[in-house]
Amino acid sequence: MAQALLRWHANHQFCSRSGQPTKKNMAGSKRVCPSSKIIYYPQMAPVVITLVSDGVRCLLARQSSFPKGLYSALAGFCDIGESVEEAVRREVAEEVGLEVERLEYSASQHWPFPNSSLMIACHATVKPGQTEIQVNLRELEAAAWFSHDEVATALRRKGPYIQQENETLPFSLPPRLAIAHQLIKEWMERHACSSRLA
Repeated sequence: MAQALLRWHANHQFCSRSGQPTKKNMAGSKRVCPSSKIIYYPQMAPVVITLVSDGVRCLLARQSSFPKGLYSALAGFCDIGESVEEAVRREVAEEVGLEVERLEYSASQHWPFPNSSLMIACHATVKPGQTEIQVNLRELEAAAWFSHDEVATALRRKGPYIQQENETLPFSLPPRLAIAHQLIKEWMERHACSSRLA
């Protein structure tokens, strides 16, 4: 919270209407333009982060900026005028070419990097017969379906994986502090529960 607030103050030192310097209040919770009297409050950008499943597998993706082997849930900013549900459906369609059949809210998390975002975590399900991935290479480096066993192995792995010579790099998951990790663990627990009931 402190990091996000300090960055916001550093980036909002001038009024967008008058161009005059703004002043922060004693608590540091807002900035005021003495000239135009406009009050500026810290803002967060809403981001949907979605774990897609076909009922048996989960879909994970990676960007080229990720550490080697790291895969995560799909994520993207909400557009103006868009609901969370609309943003999830659009992002999944844009990034991997899949149509969401059902979605469910999970949790939210403030994420200060690189700017303040409110991560809105959801589970999404696609129809079992419509699972062919079409990766948008402008947004992602790769995306793939992963089985329960593959994800379980990645969750058990402690610390970063050191690649040995001539070995393929197994995939890794986001750290525990990230809401993507929570989504993946929830999916694993649901899958285990449904397997016991079957």
